[in-house]
Amino acid sequence: MQTWFHDHPVISYLLIVACTIYIFNAVFRMGKLPILKEILVHVVLAIGCLVLLLLQLDKLPIIQCMAVAVAMMALLRMRQFYDKRKAYRNNKKGDSPQVNSADPQ
Repeated sequence: MQTWFHDHPVISYLLIVACTIYIFNAVFRMGKLPILKEILVHVVLAIGCLVLLLLQLDKLPIIQCMAVAVAMMALLRMRQFYDKRKAYRNNKKGDSPQVNSADPQ
């Protein structure tokens, strides 16, 4: 797989950018930004991904590590959805809500 990513640098770069933007939006975003600042943030992220592309082309598993991070965030989102759904069902039945989620909200 590593050699395939090395042979296709454009696809590797696009995967790195997509994962980076998703991770940024899911983890580090504090709120909505004005459109010009939003564009600037994404342009800077895209430029910074060139460094990650160089590391990927130098045989480091950058894309695989980002895929693991995205998968872990997807698991967290599914768990949060499950907990909210369970709490909603308990409230609908009249039980006391007991939510033990990984999210401290």
